Amino acid sequence: MDTIGFLELSSIAGGIEATDYMLKAAQVELVFSRASCPGKYYIMIYGTVSGVESAVKQGAAVAEDFLISSLVIPRLHPQVIKAINMSSMPDEIAAIGVLEFYSVTNALLAADVAVKAARVELVDLRLGTGIGGKSFVLLTGDTAAVTSSVEAAVASQLDSGMLVNKVIIPNPDIELILSLL
Repeated sequence: MDTIGFLELSSIAGGIEATDYMLKAAQVELVFSRASCPGKYYIMIYGTVSGVESAVKQGAAVAEDFLISSLVIPRLHPQVIKAINMSSMPDEIAAIGVLEFYSVTNALLAADVAVKAARVELVDLRLGTGIGGKSFVLLTGDTAAVTSSVEAAVASQLDSGMLVNKVIIPNPDIELILSLL
C-alpha cells in the first residue's frame, strides 16, 4: 500500500458524505477526513493504486460542484506520510528548506518530488489547517541536498501558480530549529 488519494472540497457536509462513499467504494484506509480553514474539507486515503483510484473517482463524483481538487500519487515516498503526522526533528541539521503553497494538493505533490530529488528528510508537511488554507513543506539535509530538493519541487509546481514562497536556510540558528518542533 504505497498510494495516497486526496480530495479538497469547499463544503464540510459534502466532504463528510464523500468520505463515506470513498470508504465504501474500495478497500482503502482513511488517513484523515477533517474540516479545515477557510471552511474547506480534506480527505486523505491510502491503499493500492486501483483501490485509491476507484475511491477518489467515487468521492469526486459525489462531491460534484464542491470539489476543488483531487489527486492520486502512486509510489508515494514513505517520508511524506511520516511528515504529515508531524515527525520529530532530526538530531543534526545543516540546512532547512521551506516551500509554501496556497494549495494542499500542490504541497503534497511538491513534498513527494522534493524527497525523491535528493537525500533530504521531510520534517513537517502542514496541510492547510489553522493557517488560512495555506500549506507548507519543511525539509532538512545538507545545504546542497536541500537546495536540489527545493529546486526540483519548485520546478514541478511552476505552472500551477500555487507556490507562495520558498526559502533555503544554511546553518539555521538553534532557536529557530527549536521553534519548529
